[in-house]
Amino acid sequence: MQKPIVIVGAGQAAASFVSRYKALANKGIGNNQPLVLIGEEAVPPYQRPPLSKAYMSGDLERDRLFIRPAQWYSEQNITTHYNTRVNSIDPQLKQLKTSDGKIIDYAKLVLCTGSSPMSLPASMGGDLAGVFTLRNIADVEAMAPELLPGRKLLIVGGGYIGLEAAAVARKFGLKVTVIEMAERILQRVAAPQTSDFFRALHQLHNVDIRESTQLVKLTQENGKSNGRVNGAELANGGRLDADLVLVGIGGRPNIELAEKAGLDCDNGIAVNQSCQTSNPDIFSAGDCASFIRNEQRTRLESVQNAADQGDLVARVIAGEAVSYDPLPWFWSDQYDCKLQIAGLNIGYTQTVIRPGSKPGGQSVWYYAEDKLLAVDAMNDALAYALGRKMIGAGLHPSPDQIVDPAVDLKVLSKN
Repeated sequence: MQKPIVIVGAGQAAASFVSRYKALANKGIGNNQPLVLIGEEAVPPYQRPPLSKAYMSGDLERDRLFIRPAQWYSEQNITTHYNTRVNSIDPQLKQLKTSDGKIIDYAKLVLCTGSSPMSLPASMGGDLAGVFTLRNIADVEAMAPELLPGRKLLIVGGGYIGLEAAAVARKFGLKVTVIEMAERILQRVAAPQTSDFFRALHQLHNVDIRESTQLVKLTQENGKSNGRVNGAELANGGRLDADLVLVGIGGRPNIELAEKAGLDCDNGIAVNQSCQTSNPDIFSAGDCASFIRNEQRTRLESVQNAADQGDLVARVIAGEAVSYDPLPWFWSDQYDCKLQIAGLNIGYTQTVIRPGSKPGGQSVWYYAEDKLLAVDAMNDALAYALGRKMIGAGLHPSPDQIVDPAVDLKVLSKN
């Protein structure tokens, strides 16, 4: 029997891989090897970005999260093992062992193991009831019943996940406080101007944002043994009451399997421009994979990256000579604001603001000297689209041109 291609992890990258591989096989491209998809959750691959947005708010039904209907995988003769963990990989024997004791042979292996949210240690109250992280459907479905009007939600971490959840919680009438140990929210990912925009937006919706504020520990009621969170102690000596807590302090790549198998890891599972690991029969895609971009090893946690890398791996295994050279993009929805980001701002030396094409919008343009790197567009889809076009085409309009509302971006994008 022909050995299968085994995909470990059932997220966006895995869904993209199996979709592209089957599409190519249906055109007679590649070897049309059997596919085996293994995922730790009990459901087929689904979209994660809506979890902290439309799904948490109740605006998106569960079934609409799924990238493909559950029956599609069987219709395509893809063997699925959900609710299953892979415990180990043997690259020499080209086998893996699952949590239920199965040994599965593979011809090629694709690691799409994703990333996991960082949690607070038990010594800081991370194991108390009422403390949540947001990564999967189960996380949202556990937290959703707690989002009741008048309750006090403490969000630890002022990144996009925390701010999106804050917007949803305010919609439900909760009292929300966000604490961020850095000097400003979004400090790790955005310029001060973008932080200023979203700080003002949340304050307009009565979110209490406290920057340069460090958590000492979460607390529970004295004398109680039920382990339910009731507040937080801060390094400045202050205290906050809380009925529930969301921890949004970043994520880490799931590389344990790869490390135990002896694969090279560096800020994720290290891959080349074909998403191939240090073992030629093992590939990696998505949040767990790190690749070289602009001579730096980079790891992106985004739908675009996961989908594009999964797609590329399918094409490589099918025999195409392709390499990964992404133009990253991201988005966030908060209240009535849509943030769209094109490019990566790593290494920027200056930023400029362009007024929005409509009231209430604006865009922040990132430069490394004279080179345009990235654009943050808040309620300005035109600036996002044209900025992305410029970056993709290698065009670098001057900052003076960008800030001048009399200069037509459409003209700049054609030069």
